[in-house]
Amino acid sequence: MATDRTPYVRRALQLLGIATFLGVFSASQQYIMLSLQGEKMPLIGVIIFAMPFWLLWAALTPLVVWLARRIPLVRTHWVSKVAAHVAIASILALLHSLVIVAVQIALQPAASGEMFEQPFWTLFMSFAAYELSLNLLAYSAIIGITYATDFYRRFKERELVATQALAQLSQAQLRALRMQLNPHFLFNTMNTIAMLVRKQESDEAVRTIAGLSDLLRYVLEDTKTHEVPLRQELEFVERYLAIEQIRFADRLKVSIEADPDTLDGHVPNLLLQPIVENAIHHGIASRSSASSIEVTARRNKDMLVLTVRDDGPGLGGATDKRTDGVGLGNSRARLAQLYGEVQSLELANASSHGAIVTISLPFHTDPVTAAGTG
Repeated sequence: MATDRTPYVRRALQLLGIATFLGVFSASQQYIMLSLQGEKMPLIGVIIFAMPFWLLWAALTPLVVWLARRIPLVRTHWVSKVAAHVAIASILALLHSLVIVAVQIALQPAASGEMFEQPFWTLFMSFAAYELSLNLLAYSAIIGITYATDFYRRFKERELVATQALAQLSQAQLRALRMQLNPHFLFNTMNTIAMLVRKQESDEAVRTIAGLSDLLRYVLEDTKTHEVPLRQELEFVERYLAIEQIRFADRLKVSIEADPDTLDGHVPNLLLQPIVENAIHHGIASRSSASSIEVTARRNKDMLVLTVRDDGPGLGGATDKRTDGVGLGNSRARLAQLYGEVQSLELANASSHGAIVTISLPFHTDPVTAAGTG
């Protein structure tokens, strides 16, 4: 299988472009300085003298990057590693000056039409001393950029791993939630079906079985989405309550009201069902009189506000089991995971009697996949 060289070619072109820019910039500065001093030298000559310095460092960059990763500056043995880099930088600086002197001697006639008068080694020592600090600075800059780039890359990799882990955890929580339909609800529904069959109310029994089938099909559906449109969530709650109404007969009245402009808003999948189930279990199941469940949805500026209210006995104080139940705890955790701090879930006594759960979350029509609505 052929190796894809595109990334290497792209990096080489990037280095060439940076070196060319620095060479032209340096040459323009030297040309202006020489002009101010009254010295005349063709611009092409100045470029010929300035450009090789940067082009050679561009050629040396892969080696320096390799050395930076081979000799990382970490807390352990950092003194010896700094000394190693200083030694290597000095050697590369000398080699760099050696090549630059050779190139400039070769290009001198093209630059000014003259030849250097000093011997090669005299020119080399002069260039090496003059450019030593700049060469060491170039080496240090490449080392620093390499470390900064690697640190950022590792940071993004860790961030990606954390995001993937969070997504997997969230997906696992959603799968667990799908299997969370209270077993008592299933047992009670089966008992209700058995009772209807014994009473020969076959139409009602068939309707209950069909409703339970639809409910289970939705719950067990293999989907990766964490959110669904509110209309879909309300349809599921309506199916759930329809079965509970068959069980409680005339004892349970249901009211679901949603403003039309809320129906396309997205909410966490299976958000309302455990809260409604909570309301039935704590507020209605223990009563013999008629009771009601009210589910509402409305817009409040950029927020979607959902409420689930029952007319049961209300909360029994700080020790009420509903305040720290698994259903509410899971719902709070999912809201925080999806929307961060821009959400709330509050359980309180209703103004007259009963209890009310109020959920606020950002109104949005596009599903989110992780913490935050972006």
